Amino acid sequence: MSPPMRDLVELFGGTLPVTDPARTAALLAWLDEFSGSHWNFRKGAERPDAQEPTLDAEQRTMVLNAAEALGLVRARSPRHDTYTHLIVLGGLARACLQRTSYAVALLANVLVARPEVAALGSGRPLTAAEHALLRDQGVEACQNEMDAMDVGVRRYLGFSGPVSVETNEVPNDSALSWSVRTYRRESGPTVRVLSAPSGEPEQRRANTADTQRFWAERVTLTPDDRVLVVTSAIYVPFQHADALRTLGVPFGAEVDTVGVEAGWSHEPSLHQPVSPGKYLQEIRSAIRSMRALLAAVEATTSASTPA
Repeated sequence: MSPPMRDLVELFGGTLPVTDPARTAALLAWLDEFSGSHWNFRKGAERPDAQEPTLDAEQRTMVLNAAEALGLVRARSPRHDTYTHLIVLGGLARACLQRTSYAVALLANVLVARPEVAALGSGRPLTAAEHALLRDQGVEACQNEMDAMDVGVRRYLGFSGPVSVETNEVPNDSALSWSVRTYRRESGPTVRVLSAPSGEPEQRRANTADTQRFWAERVTLTPDDRVLVVTSAIYVPFQHADALRTLGVPFGAEVDTVGVEAGWSHEPSLHQPVSPGKYLQEIRSAIRSMRALLAAVEATTSASTPA
């Protein structure tokens, strides 16, 4: 209901409903439908395959202003100095390297008390463009997103190899396979690179929520834990809502999410390309994730309320 969201809806020919804050679910449902009609450029495809919309100069400026106001552009510092866990979310190969690099920069000022750091990847096969980017970085033999996260951990945290590897490879079915590589040394945090099985293997590959849940169950997350999630700034609203739904609601952990800005990197070649269309797509992602979070909270509340 914020002015930037109202302006954005009006820019695309809509009028945000006037509703009682108690009816948040209805408002999110309306925004989900509206954004599906106007800001869904993926149409079921992967993010790199989304079509960029045709916008004039005024529209582009308004979209970029709204994205900044809604928290998708600038990096924000972690709220606390100490966390029990830091997790880096996977993505395209460029993001895997950029985020692990940024996590190292954060660790210079944030104490991970356990100490435990996790890099969450997946078994998603890399695209030709990702293979090309990794080759330009001097990296060969990466097959999937988890391998790209593994490269970031080795490169920026200074590990030569894991002390242990656990795998459950299901032949011809990456949606059911999982893997955990553990890195450890005398000083500094233990680091795990994880790839999780899908929560709906017959319908899709594992997503970020599956991987977060898989990690949380392995470390036995509790209400005493404080988790710092690291992603890209453009994804902070939607991935924070997902983290609250998968880590906060069921396990009671405190969750903060921070994002690296598109133009930040130890290596300029890893800067993330962004555009008005990408911001609109991720505002839609945030709406959908907030809707799922609200449903999870309501379901938990109903289950805990005596009949």
